Amino acid sequence: MTSSTPRRTVLAAALAAAGTAAATAAPAVAAVPECATDCPPAAPVDGAGRGHAPVPGLVDNRFWSSYTDWRCGSAAGTKAVAGHRPGLVLAAPVGRTDYTDPHTGRTSAWEYASWTSPVHTPTVPATEVIASWNAHTPPGTWLQVELSGTYSDATATPWYVLGRWAAGDDDIRRTSVDDQTDGRSTVWTDTFAIDDATSGLRLASYRLRLTLYRTPGSGLTPTVWRLGAMASDVPDRFTVPASTPGLARELTVPRYSQNTHVGQYPEYDNGGEAWCSPTSSQMIVEYWGRRPSPEELAWVNPAFDDPQVCHAARFTFDHQYEGCGNWPFNAAYAATYPDMNAVVTRLNSLTELESLIRAGIPAITSQSFRKEELTGAGYGTSGHLMTVIGFTADGDVIANDPASPSNGAVRRVYQRREWENIWLRTKRYDANGKVRSGTGGVCYIFWPATPVSGRHRALRSLGLV
Repeated sequence: MTSSTPRRTVLAAALAAAGTAAATAAPAVAAVPECATDCPPAAPVDGAGRGHAPVPGLVDNRFWSSYTDWRCGSAAGTKAVAGHRPGLVLAAPVGRTDYTDPHTGRTSAWEYASWTSPVHTPTVPATEVIASWNAHTPPGTWLQVELSGTYSDATATPWYVLGRWAAGDDDIRRTSVDDQTDGRSTVWTDTFAIDDATSGLRLASYRLRLTLYRTPGSGLTPTVWRLGAMASDVPDRFTVPASTPGLARELTVPRYSQNTHVGQYPEYDNGGEAWCSPTSSQMIVEYWGRRPSPEELAWVNPAFDDPQVCHAARFTFDHQYEGCGNWPFNAAYAATYPDMNAVVTRLNSLTELESLIRAGIPAITSQSFRKEELTGAGYGTSGHLMTVIGFTADGDVIANDPASPSNGAVRRVYQRREWENIWLRTKRYDANGKVRSGTGGVCYIFWPATPVSGRHRALRSLGLV
């Protein structure tokens, strides 16, 4: 097994069996809007730009990260802070609430404040939206991200919870929220999805709401540096057009096998056999020169190799999903390291992925396939993450595949056409001939907060900065 229960398999099987929308952890709070819709483009600050896809396509990215961004929208007890890395903090709580953690049963009181983004109208009316956030949550704080939108028929969605998150796991258990639906759209772990894309219904616009929590009277605050979402309308397809190879380059990325951790810390999704996502995330974190300190790793059994992989599994674990494969939680984990940005998005082609590799930026990709569909893998999977680190002279994909027996076996070369199809398609046949869903080009991208110019250009071309 190479991953937790795959969300796209669950989504395809469960669209007709949704429950009722869950309540949020705090009541809606009054706010004074500074900008009702997307603010004018701001000049880049420290390499950060507007984070809005520059041209129409299948994917739209919108991220709020600059000082100007944080001064837009509606603030209720939060404020923007300038500096090397602009952010949003809790300035003056506007309310107090009790939160009963469903995973511990513990009820605690929290002060809170909120920020609601301007209304964003994506360049592509969307069938799916996935949020990302980058934040620091010191002990005694946490945050919640929600989405509300307007459908293409001018009706509105409810407020959906996209995650309750803290970097640690002492105050709350980080969690997604199940059973959120209005009968037209549903949140599946980390993904907002239109229930029936064939109906023509789409999400025409959306807002994100960020609620920051702290222990009453503590004066503490989370700091949020980046918040946004990827909206997409990728058509149903079993195959995708072949791209033309355009790059031969390989990045030097650490190699870690999830399978060396089989049986370790089974409380985190059965141990290493399901740790493809955190193992991949840890490879990229270390590629950028970051890693947990010895003090942070002190909880790991010293007999275990690569304790940082165990650490990544623990601190990406979603206690509702009961797995380490929550996409935004992996991005948020990466961004807990100093001056790191991380997002979940979709790419349209291997050509776009080549543009990242050319700039020295590896990517973590999500795919599913039967054993015979990917030559040399030696396994089939209903959902798996691996790290793309380069391309051969023939255009084949060089990947660090954590589903390998040892660290030394992690580097793989996969045939370009096979790999391209299993990554970008949205429909596939399983081993029993049944139609299943594919992830349609989903990937995680991590990069330093102040990227050099070539990296900034590559990220900006994809609408990520």
